[in-house]
Amino acid sequence: MGEAGAPGSWAASREARAGIDRRWVGKIGGGELQGLVDKALSDNEDLKSAAARVDRAAAEAKIAGAGRLPSLGLGGEGRRERRSFIGFPGGGSGAMSNVSEQFGVNLNAAWELDVWGRAKAGQEASISDMQARQYEYEAARVSLAGQVTKAWLALGEANEQVALADTAVTAAGMLAEAVRERFDRAIADGGGTAAQVRLTEVERASRQAALAQRKEERERVLRQLEILLGNYPSGTLAAGARMPAFPGATPAGLPSELLQRRPDILAAERGLASSGRRVKERKLARFPSLSLTAAGGTTSESIGDILSSNAKVWAIGGSLTQPIFEGGRITAEIAGAEAVEREEAAILRKTVLDAFGEVEQALVAETFLAERERVAKQAAALADEAAIRAGEEYAAGTGDVLTLIEATQLQIDSASQHAAIRRMRLENRVDLHLALGGDFVAGK
Repeated sequence: MGEAGAPGSWAASREARAGIDRRWVGKIGGGELQGLVDKALSDNEDLKSAAARVDRAAAEAKIAGAGRLPSLGLGGEGRRERRSFIGFPGGGSGAMSNVSEQFGVNLNAAWELDVWGRAKAGQEASISDMQARQYEYEAARVSLAGQVTKAWLALGEANEQVALADTAVTAAGMLAEAVRERFDRAIADGGGTAAQVRLTEVERASRQAALAQRKEERERVLRQLEILLGNYPSGTLAAGARMPAFPGATPAGLPSELLQRRPDILAAERGLASSGRRVKERKLARFPSLSLTAAGGTTSESIGDILSSNAKVWAIGGSLTQPIFEGGRITAEIAGAEAVEREEAAILRKTVLDAFGEVEQALVAETFLAERERVAKQAAALADEAAIRAGEEYAAGTGDVLTLIEATQLQIDSASQHAAIRRMRLENRVDLHLALGGDFVAGK
């Protein structure tokens, strides 16, 4: 890709025509998530404003194209005029005067011939701008689908974290009651000391505080999701989301052509195409402009004769204008347009480079997150076993309460960490789909 060049086939390639693919949404979250994404795409306010920008760009492209066509206008006029002739003989004591009337209907036509293609270049630039706004709108839709998916996954994790925290509160309460019962029965060898009672009460209070924090986090995520859906953040949305199973391994040998579906790349390419046409438009402003005008109608002193064939008038003409001295305006406009073209070329190169970087980062992260999840799952299983053994030993009188508290804490914390890593891995898969412009295969 040259300094100001761009692969002209991008916007017309098979991958680009296929557009962004959203099958990945259903593969991650099924029908429930797909329904939420569809709701957001329909009602999200940011998306509505992006759609309005597309409509505005389409109107501007139509305006630019209108300049290449002849203009035709119909007009009418009526005039009544009184004139006084002071000093003329025969006027007596007063001045002589005359009252006249004039009525007319006319049809005017004008056409600036686009001999050199300047107007065509401007129209093509406006069309490219409109296409860029359309791709930016698609990029906003893609981003919104990703945000909704991540919010839904965060809600699923929040539900699991609340359930774990609630389980921890129940377990801490049961332990506190058991220790207090031993203390009341003064069974010293079973750990029935005042210090142990206080430790279990502290543990229960800590777990209750953790439960309140998890519930607050869930409410915050829930309201964030409602805003994305275009709803008032009332917290009344059904909050039964659960994190799904991981959708499977990434296939090997993904083609780089999939990136051509990304609307941000296509928008940058259209921006470069538009800037190139603007340069041509500015350069052609140095050439002469040729305009043709014509007018026809009627004129009469009586409104009743305005349509009479004897009252017809017409005119036809042409003009040729060659810019000679503009104070450097045209030269400056050309220099400015060329600077914009270089800027758009740099933006396109950076966008493509970022896209490759996002894919590479997501692929690398998936490898390490898979390993982290495997180890976290193993740690959670071992923590479960340790908590069971500590409970059995405490019930048999061979274990102490501190070991049971620590084992229970480790059990809950390990499960919590496993849930967080599962969400991170699922979110990374979302990032990979967004980086690739959809699913692992082209097409919708």
